[in-house]
Amino acid sequence: MGGKNKQRTKGNLRPSSSGRAAELLAKERGTVPGFIGFGTTQSDLGYVPAVQGAEEIDSLVDADFRMVLRKLSKRDITTKLKAMQEFGTMCKEREAEVVKGVLPYWPRIYCKISLDHDRRVREATQQSFEQLILKVKKHLAPYLKSIMGYWLIAQCDTYSPAASAAKVAFEKAFPSSKQPEALAFCKDEILYVLQDHLLKETPDTLSDPQTVPEEEREAKFFRILTCSLLALKKLLSMLPKKEMHSLEEKLMSLLSQNKFWKYGKHSIPQVRSAFFELASAFCQYLPELVKTEAPRVCPAVLLSIDDSDAVVCPALWEAVLYAITTIEDCWSHVNAKKGVLPKLWTVLREGGRGLATVIYPNLLPFISKVPPGIAEPKLEYFRTFFSSIIQGLSSERAIASPSESSAIITAFMECLRFAILQKTDKDDDQRQVHQMLIYDQLIPLTDAVLKEPRLQNGPLFYQIAETLSSWEAKAELSSDDGTDEVFQKLLSNFWDHLLKMCVLHVDKLDADEKSLFAVSSMLEILQNPKSATKPNNRRSLKIRFTDEDESERNTENGKLTEVRNSDSEIQADLQHSSRLRKEPLENLVCNLAELSIVYVNEQKSEQHLKFLSALLNSFSSDRVFQVLLEQGNDASSAQAESQKEIKAQHESPSVQFLYMNLITWLKEDWRKDTHFLVDILYSVLNCCNSNGERKIVLDDLTKMDLKWIIFLQIIEKACSSTTKLSLVSDWLKGDTLGERLVMLADDLCHLGLKPIAASSESSSSERWTLLSLVLSQHIKNESLIGETFVERIIDKLQAALSKAKDLSEAGNTEPSVSFICDVASSFFSSVKGCLLMPSSEDLLLTVFQLCAQRQDATHLTDLLVCKLKHTWMSGVNSLVRQLRSMQKQSTFLHKSALWVKNQIQSSSLDVKSLQVLISAVSDLLSKLMEADGPSGYLVGAYVEHVTPNKTEWGKLHECLSTEWMHKPLLEGRLSMNCEPLGSCVRLCGTTKLPGHLCTSALLSKMVLLVLENDIVHGNDDAERKKIDNIIAELLYSLQWIEELENPPYVLLEYLHMLEEMHITYEKFSTLSNTSSLQQTIFDRSEAHGRLWSLTMAKVIHVENTVSCEMKQLFKTTEGFLPLTEGRLHTLQCLSPFLIEEEKKELVFHCVAKLMTCTQTELSSTDGAFGCLSILNSCLNDRSIDCDHLLPGILKIIMSWKNDNEDSFLFSCNLKETSAQLLGFNIEMIRYLPLLLKHSTAPLADNEWDFIMCSMLAWLETTSENRLLYHVPLVQIFACVSCDLASALSAYFEAATPETTENLPVNLISEWKEFFSEGIHNLLLPLLVKVTGETKNSSEGSFQNSVLTSLGEALTYISKDQLLNHKLPAKFVAGQKTNLPDKLQTLLNTLSPLLLFRARPVQISVYHMLYKLMPELPKFDDEDLKSYGDEEEESALSPPAALMSVLATQELLLENILECIPVGEFAVIQPLSDEFCLVLGYLLTWKLTLAFFRAASSQLRVLYSQYLRRTKSLNKLLYHLFRLMPENPVFSGPTSEVPNKDTKTFFTEELRLDVKGTGVLSSQIPHLACSVYHITLKDLPAMVRLWWNSCEKRVFSVVDKFTSKYVSSVLSSQEISSVQTSTQLFNGMTVKARSAAREVIATYSVDDIFIELIIQLPSNYPLGSITVESGKRVGVAVQQWRNWMLQLSTYLTHQNGSIMEGLSLWKNNVDKRFEGVEDCMICFSVIHGSNYSLPKKACRTCKKKFHSACLYKWFTSSNKSTCPLCRETFF
Repeated sequence: MGGKNKQRTKGNLRPSSSGRAAELLAKERGTVPGFIGFGTTQSDLGYVPAVQGAEEIDSLVDADFRMVLRKLSKRDITTKLKAMQEFGTMCKEREAEVVKGVLPYWPRIYCKISLDHDRRVREATQQSFEQLILKVKKHLAPYLKSIMGYWLIAQCDTYSPAASAAKVAFEKAFPSSKQPEALAFCKDEILYVLQDHLLKETPDTLSDPQTVPEEEREAKFFRILTCSLLALKKLLSMLPKKEMHSLEEKLMSLLSQNKFWKYGKHSIPQVRSAFFELASAFCQYLPELVKTEAPRVCPAVLLSIDDSDAVVCPALWEAVLYAITTIEDCWSHVNAKKGVLPKLWTVLREGGRGLATVIYPNLLPFISKVPPGIAEPKLEYFRTFFSSIIQGLSSERAIASPSESSAIITAFMECLRFAILQKTDKDDDQRQVHQMLIYDQLIPLTDAVLKEPRLQNGPLFYQIAETLSSWEAKAELSSDDGTDEVFQKLLSNFWDHLLKMCVLHVDKLDADEKSLFAVSSMLEILQNPKSATKPNNRRSLKIRFTDEDESERNTENGKLTEVRNSDSEIQADLQHSSRLRKEPLENLVCNLAELSIVYVNEQKSEQHLKFLSALLNSFSSDRVFQVLLEQGNDASSAQAESQKEIKAQHESPSVQFLYMNLITWLKEDWRKDTHFLVDILYSVLNCCNSNGERKIVLDDLTKMDLKWIIFLQIIEKACSSTTKLSLVSDWLKGDTLGERLVMLADDLCHLGLKPIAASSESSSSERWTLLSLVLSQHIKNESLIGETFVERIIDKLQAALSKAKDLSEAGNTEPSVSFICDVASSFFSSVKGCLLMPSSEDLLLTVFQLCAQRQDATHLTDLLVCKLKHTWMSGVNSLVRQLRSMQKQSTFLHKSALWVKNQIQSSSLDVKSLQVLISAVSDLLSKLMEADGPSGYLVGAYVEHVTPNKTEWGKLHECLSTEWMHKPLLEGRLSMNCEPLGSCVRLCGTTKLPGHLCTSALLSKMVLLVLENDIVHGNDDAERKKIDNIIAELLYSLQWIEELENPPYVLLEYLHMLEEMHITYEKFSTLSNTSSLQQTIFDRSEAHGRLWSLTMAKVIHVENTVSCEMKQLFKTTEGFLPLTEGRLHTLQCLSPFLIEEEKKELVFHCVAKLMTCTQTELSSTDGAFGCLSILNSCLNDRSIDCDHLLPGILKIIMSWKNDNEDSFLFSCNLKETSAQLLGFNIEMIRYLPLLLKHSTAPLADNEWDFIMCSMLAWLETTSENRLLYHVPLVQIFACVSCDLASALSAYFEAATPETTENLPVNLISEWKEFFSEGIHNLLLPLLVKVTGETKNSSEGSFQNSVLTSLGEALTYISKDQLLNHKLPAKFVAGQKTNLPDKLQTLLNTLSPLLLFRARPVQISVYHMLYKLMPELPKFDDEDLKSYGDEEEESALSPPAALMSVLATQELLLENILECIPVGEFAVIQPLSDEFCLVLGYLLTWKLTLAFFRAASSQLRVLYSQYLRRTKSLNKLLYHLFRLMPENPVFSGPTSEVPNKDTKTFFTEELRLDVKGTGVLSSQIPHLACSVYHITLKDLPAMVRLWWNSCEKRVFSVVDKFTSKYVSSVLSSQEISSVQTSTQLFNGMTVKARSAAREVIATYSVDDIFIELIIQLPSNYPLGSITVESGKRVGVAVQQWRNWMLQLSTYLTHQNGSIMEGLSLWKNNVDKRFEGVEDCMICFSVIHGSNYSLPKKACRTCKKKFHSACLYKWFTSSNKSTCPLCRETFF
């Protein structure tokens, strides 16, 4: 009610709500005076009682109800609606007693609200009323009379949901038998209400004119008028008969009122409609009353006959028919000729104004009731009537709507039949009428319909046929009154006129094709109305005239939509067809045929030929053909001769017609459409005498060179109708056609494979369709043509497809392949038993092969491949069904299996091809499984055929490259003492998959499919074994890939494919028990070792159990002796999974064996080499409790050395050394670090000597044989030697005073002075040489492992050893440097190695250089003095060697990263070239920053100046924001106790190990974060400068990232460094508060006291540090401000920590107190960036300035005057 968004009056805080107002009224008892509302009768309490003085009644109404009733009287619709719904709910939920209390007040509310303007309120009212009725039941009775009138009106509501709700309530109140009584009981009150509404009420009395808008008032008034009229009708229809009399008197008063009769002319259609409905009801229920009121009723109804409103029309016509039926003298009350009929003619001429379906069905009853007096003269009357209808039919509106035109035509024909039956006094008149009806009405109408395509499908022709039937029946019945003659005359008249009209349509050159078609279909319907399909949209309502006889009644039983399918029934009907119909119809047809053939022959008229075809289709009789022959006879003499011959051969006119005319037409090439000619052919065949004659005719046609489309159409038509098929079946099975089709197939296949197939595509497609049809159509399980021909055609197709495979010009073969597909597909899917023909199995195989290869190979499009797939799937479907029923072998399955086997073993497949092949085979298997059921016979056989045999598997294993060995040998998981056999092919660039991988993948997929479907056939164990073998091979393949160091991309793709296709061990283990598979793999491991052992370890790892059979191997000495390579590898791979006791046992066996080893057995597998290998494997994993044995083993090794030093490869050339010796030495070297790690007993002096000397000797061997590193065992020898050196270095580095006590006395000093020196003197030059020889690692990835071990050993080099290196001198021309030569050589040698493309080299070089960085800045200190006070800002380069490397890296990096926007994370593939480049770049920066940190603050200024000039730092920062991840969360193992903070790359230390134990993928991001962290820490001012100069987007990215991840780390480090700082200032104390990020400095000298608070920003160090003042004593404000500003400047612009800034500021203040004056340009004593004092003095004013400040002053002001006194500065 109150507008929600209007301006409120001051103080009015809530919007008005009528609901709330009602609540308030209910609450405030006694304050509101009672308000009264009036009821409809005197007796009821017509109001909700007010409060005063009505307490006793009041208590009857429940408080909640009372509130709801109050709400109902509100004006707001929503309030009313909610209240009414609430009322309904309360009625439902409360007790009956409470609800009864409401009854006295309900009538008044109901009567008002049931008429409400809002329809939702009305509906809700009726629904609530229903609830009320259900609760109070018969207690409603006393109030019925006051409610019933309104209730009846509500049941007639124009809003149907409200009306139906009211009806439901009414039915709930009274059962249907009691309803009339209830209405009778209240009839007076009802009439009172209705008369009130109809006669007294106005819009303004029904609604309040002041509050309700006029539109709404009127709408409500008209609705109530309509409802009241309908309610009165309902009352009449429901009252019992006996009450009618009393009602008549009451209604007289209503009917006597003029106002009532005016409703028939009311402006609102709903009111008019209701009025006419009421008029009909009056006629129906109160005929006597109506007769007395006839003078008013008739004009009111009949004179409205032209009302064309859709709402009014149905009611009006009902009223009209009631009126003329009920009131006999109705026409006397109106002027029919002037008032009624003219209006009717107007309506008819306008086609019913769109209401034809409503009006026209009423015309027949209407005219049948028009009395003769009014319908005179008959002739004119009927002429006007029918002409008007025809005129109406021609209106566009009627033509456009099929239902309208249908209604008009039906009415016309009904009325016509009625008019024909009218008797007149004079025969002459009757004849005239008949003539007029036929000639002026029926024939013109037929003509109009024939001309208008939209009417041709209407019911007219059927109606005419029906009418003719009834006339013929009358004409055949002889009668005394000459009726039969009348009708005979009528019929002959009709046929004459029809003939003339049809001739007019046909006899013109440009005859309209549609009209001709209409003529032919009309004739067909006239010939046999039942055969033609009748239109379905006609009503099955039928008119029957009273004087028609019974027989007719039976034929017209109202079923119009009957359809006859079989042609024989039609023939039977034709026999019964009346003689009266047959003759004239045939004459008509002959006439028209004659006309047509003339046009065809003389004018080549196509439409006439089509017309002729249609005629012959229905009327194929010899007589018609005879007429056609006679007409076509005027030929030349030559033709006449041939015609004579034909006549001599064939007497049948139809066949003669075929040879003389039809063949000529069929041969005409220009014809596009030949369907109708084929129809004529069938008409001819129909007239032939025997099947033999038909076959001769058709064979003749076949031999002629006719277009293929004609044969296609002949066969298609035969397939669609059994009658037609019977005419041609002999020909179809014959040889003539068969041979032609085989030739056709041959031609088509050759044509399709020639490159010029495009031009003739349309014609060839018909031919393909023909082939497809004859192959796939089956009648009664027989093919259309002979079986032998089917087989020959299939052969041709197969041959063509196999050629298509080899043709490589893509595209050209496409149409042909596509057509063959279609043909084959329809053939396979339709033919039973065809697939066991050899030809069709070959075809199937060829299609399968095309589908199982990649499209690149077959050059087929996606669409074609889909088609082919569909084809072979349907083929296999049919095939397996037959195999099941016939128990025969299939060559397709056998051949396809062998073909698949060859494909997968050929090593010529890439991943995509393999994928295509696997999915094709999977599809095939799933089809076989569907057919097989659980027996799995076919599937088992198929898998068997594809599986390789033992020797084939052996070959596949050999073809796998031996590159895989490198990793397990290096990691010591396997030990070898022979050169590996097998293929040494390099894998790096391969794109084809090895055969083994393809075979294992395909077979595994097959096996998994079999397991998924629970199919196991034959002997269970044997099957199990086969399956296990296949899965074992798959695991072998996967292990092979896993062991490769850098598997090529094709193998990664392969793994991805296996995942996608679910060919995995996990899948297998879900489907089957894996224990037998483990046993299989274990057996293979024991037999062959190597990769099988690793595969076994993998399976054990996945399954997490070791079976008992495996453990048997080492339970006894006999178990694993003699050691073979297989057993050795099996034990090595088992060792990690054994429990401690088992391991101990194994170690004891080995030690026992070692003790008894003879010299000859040292390097054999069954001797010392094998035992050492197993020992190493056991010790490698984790310590077992047999440390006391370890020194004993060392003693054994020393004894071997003493006996036979040649077996130890000390300082020798390995060129001639055997693999066995190498293997033996490798195992010994491997043992020594394990001894150091696990042995607890102290070693003796001589044992240490042996270890150290051996180590150096082995390293010498390594160093001397660097050219043999390509030999795998030499390479591993080199690696383990370096590892031993690393282990010793680590051991001595970690030595603590406690551990050194147990060591021999001089051992540590010997180590430092001799052994360690010896190691690095060998290894540092070796590193330089090896890296110099291989420029990058991709040339020799095998060297990577050597470089890793070598690098690892070199990280232990000490700073002094580095400085005393023995490397050859290396200098670069033009290099500026202050470093001594030796140091410069070292830098020049090592720095370029940061560019080396191998991570281990880069990391180890970084570690070595990092040790040097702190040593370098001191050499620049000498230079510093010379830079002192130059005018220009001076710069100094960090070490030139590093800077030149950095410049190279920047160039390369720019190319890689420039395309990535700053702030987006660039993912770098681990160990790629980019990885090495980025790694080197970041390491170089780490070194540069370390160098920076070691420099003094003055030097830093110069270095940073250099970086600013070269823009290197800016580039670095941009790169870092591409290399740091958006969310730098650290996932690796952390050293600290876990706490709740998330760990990021900024909080965790980065460990750069040469061996790279961390996750490589996170190494670059972590390193980038680390560099960013150091840069912010050491160069904050420069980063700040860069940040402020960034564009807006980068600026915010940097700010967000730094604040989120870095600032907190840096702030806390900065604060804690202040807290832990040991720096002491004289006269200044510094404290830090970590929680508030504050540093407080207190400075006091004499009686001056200053406190400064330094606050770090949230985005420290990007944001500026704020300096606030605490207390200050004895300092002037201006001076104080100057100092604050200075400190702020120092902290912002110097690249250092807070402590450094404070110390700088303190010096400044101290100098001030010492009397040094400020420089008047920067107001500071000490210069902010180069820390100099003011020295340059002005000669005039004697003020001193910093030289840098003056320089800036002069350059920016373009003057050379003193800033203070403005004199020229000298």
